[in-house]
Amino acid sequence: MVLSPLGPEAADALAARLLDVSPELPGVAAHHVAAEAFAQAWERRTGGLVSTDVRQRLYRLGTLTPPGPAPAGRARVATAADRSLLARWHDEFGEAVGERSAMDGGAWADTRIAYGGVTLWETPDGVPVAMAGVTPRVAGQVRVAPVYTPAEQRGRGYGGAVTAAVTRAALDAGVAEVLLFTDLANPTSNGLYQRIGYRAVEDFTQYDFHRGDAAVTATAAP
Repeated sequence: MVLSPLGPEAADALAARLLDVSPELPGVAAHHVAAEAFAQAWERRTGGLVSTDVRQRLYRLGTLTPPGPAPAGRARVATAADRSLLARWHDEFGEAVGERSAMDGGAWADTRIAYGGVTLWETPDGVPVAMAGVTPRVAGQVRVAPVYTPAEQRGRGYGGAVTAAVTRAALDAGVAEVLLFTDLANPTSNGLYQRIGYRAVEDFTQYDFHRGDAAVTATAAP
């Protein structure tokens, strides 16, 4: 569940209501104040356990500053010919960050390919080495996600290059705001996005709820 900001009293009232209609609620993701208030209310009312799963930071693009020098190669939009690669990288990304996606890799790839929602960075000989996705435009905004470089290709600037490329493409398409989330436990990605020109907006926390001996996994944070 994703929450808008709310105080302790509202969190307690919401927890009471949801306990009636959704007693197996797996978790909550929200601004850290709201998430903590709701998690504490849920813990009090259910007697279950609450654990912190993910802390994320929302960034908004300021002035795009592509990292330099750029690695050899170029960016291109993924096509149907890349479907199997996108599906595999989608699943590898989920495993790497510990997120459970609502879609399997193939379905995700089909959806993104349909609107040009993934950009690849490929080497001069045409080998894809990183990807950056972008969500459909809503109210003039898009969100960059996911950004993934296979382990064997990291440390060569591919992630920064493809992120800058997909960001530039969004701006060129007339998008008013470009957003992204990062895991606060990953200083490398946080530093990279700041160098590219993204500025911190606010922090979010995801909590997992556990009842009895059975733990259920929360859905991905926003």
